[in-house]
Amino acid sequence: MSQPQPKISRRSRALLWFLGAAVVIGTLLFFEQIQILYLVSTLALIVLLLIVAFSDLESVGIEAAENGPNKI
Repeated sequence: MSQPQPKISRRSRALLWFLGAAVVIGTLLFFEQIQILYLVSTLALIVLLLIVAFSDLESVGIEAAENGPNKI
């Protein structure tokens, strides 16, 4: 039998993403690739804005009210 894979928590996953982004930014700054850094930051901002634009924030409040304060 194979052992089940341990899941990575949300916090650990977020820290790994943060560490990866810091390494990429640090590397680009070290090698003075500012034009690539501008491009990456612009694309990241576009992705963030698209996520916010297509997220259904209106139903989040409705679902929270239906579930009650202790079931979130």
